[in-house]
Amino acid sequence: MRYLLDTHIVLWFAQNSPRLSSNAAQIILDTDNTICVSVVSAWEVAIKCSIEKLRLEGGVSEFFRMVSVNGFTLLPIARQHLEYLQSLPFCHRDPFDRLLVATAVVEGLTVITADEDIARYPVPLIR
Repeated sequence: MRYLLDTHIVLWFAQNSPRLSSNAAQIILDTDNTICVSVVSAWEVAIKCSIEKLRLEGGVSEFFRMVSVNGFTLLPIARQHLEYLQSLPFCHRDPFDRLLVATAVVEGLTVITADEDIARYPVPLIR
């Protein structure tokens, strides 16, 4: 299976957080699965670190290291993602999450998230 990790899931996994469910951890650790992270998440980390809403030693460089060390596939923002985003209803106003949803739909990925607002969209989820 192919999965897209929400930003907080990447952080929780890399930091061994107890907030990450055992089900999500098992999926991420299963080498038969492809685990993807969108560059949108790196953008979110960079913005949130710069406005001090997120504390991450090393900032976005550390986030990219987390993605690399864990063998996650980094997805770029593609034209198709933005075209789908344009038609996505405003169930959730967070621009990062909206672009993650659009990416997941276009790429046929299941999103792993703890964000209940993402469940408002027609995208497969693991919470």
